[in-house]
Amino acid sequence: MESFGPTSHSYFSQRLRMHYVDWGNPDAPPLILLHGGRDHCRNWDWVAEHLRKDWHVIAPDLRGHGDSAWSPDGYYSHDAYLCDLDQLIQQKNLGPATIIAHSMGGTVAVRYAAVYPEKVKKLVLIEGVGLAPETVDAQHNMPFVEKMRDWIAYRHGLAARTPRRYACLADAIQRMHNENKHLSAEQARHLTIHGISQNEDGTYSWKFDNYSRRLSPMDIGEEQLRALIAEVKCPTLLAWGTETFMSDPVENGRFAHFQDARIIYYQDAGHWLHHDQLDAFIADVNAFI
Repeated sequence: MESFGPTSHSYFSQRLRMHYVDWGNPDAPPLILLHGGRDHCRNWDWVAEHLRKDWHVIAPDLRGHGDSAWSPDGYYSHDAYLCDLDQLIQQKNLGPATIIAHSMGGTVAVRYAAVYPEKVKKLVLIEGVGLAPETVDAQHNMPFVEKMRDWIAYRHGLAARTPRRYACLADAIQRMHNENKHLSAEQARHLTIHGISQNEDGTYSWKFDNYSRRLSPMDIGEEQLRALIAEVKCPTLLAWGTETFMSDPVENGRFAHFQDARIIYYQDAGHWLHHDQLDAFIADVNAFI
């Protein structure tokens, strides 16, 4: 039987038109896939292909990413991402849903599961529990005046920043490959094609909004984050690559605050371990969810 890709849909959240893809099978239990920063929903295609038979797979583009609208004032925060996720789950009647989330998407999913425990059945976090504790606390504890001066200066810099343009698709694909040495040529091409737009002059630029590189500085500190993790009631699986740059949640102490969690480490895998070790990841996910 021929396998078809997902269908594209949209919904509105906080006056923005948001995009998501639906892999069909609407009578099956809902499974939401949340991508990370500067990524897009088609990042999940290989995972979705393996899970679509048993699940109703929905993969949204976060605001400012993929084919979802950019925030008009360039302001991005975990709060806004939470609103968008809840709007999707509520409007499409997806709760309680199982959520698989990567990187920044994981930080959103953790907060969502803590705020709405009745709407999350199980949680899989691919290197998505937040930045290193020292980074979180350094920003949180910065004096307000200093924090605002730093924030405003950074935003001024973004305003002056022109999205990078690639002369040809091959150059963009090479950039994608440079970000993850484990990607196959087919993976790098697929992720690039769905993550890039062609400009009027024929060059190519990434779809994500440059302003999304820096979230609101008015966020919680490490102590509050750990208290939030402790509110996550659903069974949780953490997936970590041995070659990652992300802080290990066992070593930094966050893992101990989950009520019901286990962690699996993947050899020869970096931050995008669901690409690097797909078969092993899918086997573990199937056993868990």
